[in-house]
Amino acid sequence: MSKNTGKPGPAKAEDPRATRLKAALKANLARRKAQARARKEAGKA
Repeated sequence: MSKNTGKPGPAKAEDPRATRLKAALKANLARRKAQARARKEAGKA
């Protein structure tokens, strides 16, 4: 029986999935911030 409790632990640097997810989250956040800035500027114009 495995000890997997379903709770995520600290991501290991060598874990390719964690690295990929971290990069995807960073890109998603940057895109959302850019969209929010664009909407804010469009509201002013």
